[in-house]
Amino acid sequence: MHRSIALAIAEVALILVLMPVLMLSGGCAGKGKPSGGTMSPSFSSQPTQPSQATQPTSKPSEQPTTQPTAPSTTSVSRGQSIPATRAKALPSADPFPPVLRSDQWQAPIPLPGPINTAGAEDSPFVSPDGKEFYVFFTPDPNVPPQKQLLDGVTGIWRATRSGETWTEPERVLLSDTLALDGCPTLQGETLWFASVRAGSMGEIDVFTARRGAAAGPTSGAGAATGGGGGAGGGAWTKWENAGAQLNKDFDIDEFHVTADGMTLYFHSSRPGGYGGLDIWMTQKTENGTWGTPANLGPGVNTAADEGRPFLTSDGRELWFDRPGSKDPGPAVYRSVKAADGKWGIAQEVISRFAAEPTLDDRGNIYFVHHYFTPDGKTMVEADIYVAYRK
Repeated sequence: MHRSIALAIAEVALILVLMPVLMLSGGCAGKGKPSGGTMSPSFSSQPTQPSQATQPTSKPSEQPTTQPTAPSTTSVSRGQSIPATRAKALPSADPFPPVLRSDQWQAPIPLPGPINTAGAEDSPFVSPDGKEFYVFFTPDPNVPPQKQLLDGVTGIWRATRSGETWTEPERVLLSDTLALDGCPTLQGETLWFASVRAGSMGEIDVFTARRGAAAGPTSGAGAATGGGGGAGGGAWTKWENAGAQLNKDFDIDEFHVTADGMTLYFHSSRPGGYGGLDIWMTQKTENGTWGTPANLGPGVNTAADEGRPFLTSDGRELWFDRPGSKDPGPAVYRSVKAADGKWGIAQEVISRFAAEPTLDDRGNIYFVHHYFTPDGKTMVEADIYVAYRK
């Protein structure tokens, strides 16, 4: 990045101010248009909240009056960053607990271990072997992104499996200047993520980082420390923009990359769909470029919003969320690929403010559940839940 750190910080702050909407309660945010854009992993039209909920917006008046400096990323823990007035939401007091609509899984419960807090955990991703867990965290989902950028804790965190529970998450650092990162997707030793940072092609771009690659800046890429211990340990290095095709030409929203890195699924309101947000896919060609996106068809897509896709590692099951058929908020759906390669009619698996599914190879479903006030108008917390496969 051939610019001073001060200039980079100023550019990021300006980007944040110019975005009409940057809702990071889902760990990702839109590019200020209905379908979002690449952290876009979308985000601004998120079905993770009820339509009547008030969405936090970026306002010029909220811009820091002095030039921001890079926050400390090691001295503040998640617990210390959560406002003292915030009490942990409990399932027993949840007016909208998630509802299981399948007999193949156990009833959903909050993820055991230290991952959930009184803050907002969102945008989860579990590795296929079930040994690594990535999650977006922010202390207060109602704080504007300009302040999230400077709090030293908002971003991607990583935990590893420890017996039947998880270790205390560690911050994953993916920049040596100010950045707001989210939407983690692990593909082998490559971490895909979305970020607001200086030098991007749009307000929010998709980036990649490599684990265990040679440390030190290379062609504008850097070396990250943090989140490196345990299973698959090693520093994240060589973070770089995923390129103009994805970030400008396709302008992808929230995405999932297959285990072999050859296919990318994403949601978008691009022309040619069935209405609202649809799920699309693009395949890498022999020359290394991405092919023309293809709509997944009527088995998956409807006139409603389908988003936040996840593909199981065997490539047979597509998981995503769309508004529930009976209950308020989004629901988790599953579509199975038929012998002819077409996606079957999606079935509702978990409803009532259940979204952003991710599965390990045992078939356990991890998803985000948002707690709302009884009137359904205000989100108070986001936790990660799990439904274990029977």
